[in-house]
Order: sequence, then C-alpha cells, then structure tokens
Amino acid sequence: MTNLNSPENTNHENTSQGVTNQSNSREMTRREVLLLIAGLGMGIVAADKVWQWFIAINDPHAQAEHSNNEGPYWAMAIDLETCIGCERCVHACQATNDTADGHLWNIMIEDEDTFSKPVFITRPCMHCEHAACVDVCPVGATYHREDGLVAMDYDRCIGCRYCMVACPYGVRVFNWQDNIAKNPQVPTWGEPEIERRPRGVVEKCTFCAHRLDMANERGLRPGIDRAVTPACCNVCPTGARVFGDLRDPHSPVSEALVNRQSVVLRSDLGTNPRVFYLLPTEVA
Repeated sequence: MTNLNSPENTNHENTSQGVTNQSNSREMTRREVLLLIAGLGMGIVAADKVWQWFIAINDPHAQAEHSNNEGPYWAMAIDLETCIGCERCVHACQATNDTADGHLWNIMIEDEDTFSKPVFITRPCMHCEHAACVDVCPVGATYHREDGLVAMDYDRCIGCRYCMVACPYGVRVFNWQDNIAKNPQVPTWGEPEIERRPRGVVEKCTFCAHRLDMANERGLRPGIDRAVTPACCNVCPTGARVFGDLRDPHSPVSEALVNRQSVVLRSDLGTNPRVFYLLPTEVA
C-alpha cells in the first residue's frame, strides 16, 4: 500500500489547489484544514450541508440543477474511521469484474500523515455528475446512463485515452493487451460476473452496474439487498462501505452521511462526485 501523498497516485500534481473549506458542526482547526488540503486534495462538506443537498435533489423543482435524471441517485460512502485496510474490497472488485492484475478499478491508499492515526482510503470511480471524461470523449464511448452513472461502451471506444487525461481522479486503465491470464482473486473473493474487455479500450469501476440493472426486475434495493449491491460493499467486514440512493433519506448511504462530517475528492472542480468519505471522528 502507498502513502496518499505519493505523486503516482494522482493525475494532477496540483490537487491541493482551490479546495474550499465550509462550515462544520465541529469547527476544524487551521492545522486540520491545511492537512486535509495538502494531504488529501479533498473538499470539505459539512454533514448539514450534505443533507441540504439531499433535500434539494429530492425537490422536483431543483432536480434539473443537480441531475439530468429523475431516477435514483446512486452514491457510495466510505468510512475512514472503520476501514481497516484489509483490501477485501479491492480483491472482490477484481474477481467480480474480472480485471487484470495491475488494472484495478478500486485501489487502496494508506495515509499515515494527515490524521492522528493511519487511515486507509479506497478509490473507485467517482461517477461524477459533471464528468470531464464524458465531455472529452470524441465518439460517445463514455457517457452518462439514465441513472446518471458514468458508463463505457466498449464497442465505440477507439482507445484515444482522452478520458484518462481528463479524469482528475486517475480511475481509468487502458488495455494495452488482451487479458488472458488467470484471475488471482477467483474463486477466493468471488466469480466473474461480466465479460473481459478487449484490447485497446479504456475501462473503470462501474459501481457493479450489472447488479443495479437487476434491481427493478427482481424487486430488490441496492445497498440493502446483497444481490444488487456493489461487490466491494458486500465484502467489507467492518461495514465501512455503504451504498444506496441519495434521493431516499432512509437508504444506507443517506443515513451514513447525515450525522457525519464528510469530504469529496476535488470539490473545487465542480464534478459532484458520488463517492463521499466519512472523516475519522478524532482528527489530530
């Protein structure tokens, strides 16, 4: 595992620029703010502000401002307090999505410097509401699904890798060659549920969209029913990862966020990520 401040873990070296500090239920010290900005490149989001945003996107008159769809607003919350760095989420993702070694859709980063104790930060795709990767794709291979998630059409992808350059989170990988090797995480951490992607395309985390697509027809709720919940959330032994619909105030992700201080990666960019990080309750 790697220290969060290592430059190879970001596509942009200016991750500390432009992060905005907002008011909190517990006032943060100047040192805490500087550490968060320098170490994490995260934008601070107070729990009460997050809840106001939830209410706003539930308001039909405000939906156009916050989202282009009227269906569920899928999101994930990752608790930095309870994550133990076991990497089960990394392994389960690799097994379920049949990714090649070194082409992980979900990675683990260890940060030993920012807080009073080491924390483990996992980074899937942020599934941004305003996604730069969607904007730059010249052939529409990267697009927003009807439920707002950022998806890939591998038949359209021409391998230009513009999306990789545009993504500020470094979540995408390019298939330089066909993946014919045995998946080292199968069957210990799961079985492949989707086909392997061909050579010459870009791929990334999908929030296990193939599972989400089964939810309506099976009458199940993502985030609650395991069969339609992302594999990384199901496998977590401490419940550090939760998933659900932000438009539902009773979903696991909404309930996790309402009373905890949280951050999103690079809020200064206005991408509106769908992955929130719950801060440790004790910050040095």
